Amino acid sequence: MRRIATILIVAGATAAAGLAADAKAGQAIYDKSCKSCHGADGTSNPAVAKMMKVDMKDLKSAEVQSMSDADIKTVITTGKGKMKPVASVTGSSVDDVIAYVKSLKK
Repeated sequence: MRRIATILIVAGATAAAGLAADAKAGQAIYDKSCKSCHGADGTSNPAVAKMMKVDMKDLKSAEVQSMSDADIKTVITTGKGKMKPVASVTGSSVDDVIAYVKSLKK
């Protein structure tokens, strides 16, 4: 019985590791879908911010970095303020983008 429990724990950990978000894949998605507004390094594009008359948060800031993954996911999938949902980022790609954004931490 102990051996079966050990096998199940190892199998579960392996499956979870396979489902882990990929920051490198997230960067590629970010570059394609987010960079034009949020900048290559997470610092907002001032021209876009001025045009939209918004104060875009630096994605490296403590404020953004302290957000939960679920909160960042909500911003990406449903939008926030004048930011529209990012329709091109769905499924596990959202988690990859979140992992990339979290990797920008100052």
